[in-house]
Amino acid sequence: MTRASGADGAGDGADGSAADAGSGTLRLSGGADDAVAWLRRFQHERGESVAVVDHLGRSGARIVAIGPDGRFGDAVVESVAAAQEVCRRAGVQLKSWDLETSGMVAVSAADREKMAGTGR
Repeated sequence: MTRASGADGAGDGADGSAADAGSGTLRLSGGADDAVAWLRRFQHERGESVAVVDHLGRSGARIVAIGPDGRFGDAVVESVAAAQEVCRRAGVQLKSWDLETSGMVAVSAADREKMAGTGR
């Protein structure tokens, strides 16, 4: 399953993606193609952004995009390989959750409440 700005998609293979024969290039599902469009739009609206890919197990992988203003968003795609390909196609630099990257995120009070699960 892919979620990017409310878009869902299904893929060709068991993980929703497939490698093109002979090219070694990952062919993305329609939903992952939506994630490329979302990530390009995110970067266009906020400026040069970075992304972190988190493995979610059977659910796939989450792409967390972080803009230079500290605002962030995410999309879920079929696999880590699909997430890395989404970032490559969107021209967004991949980073890891280190001190520098974590420090880039500007978490609002509303985000803190949401993440704490209070729902208030």
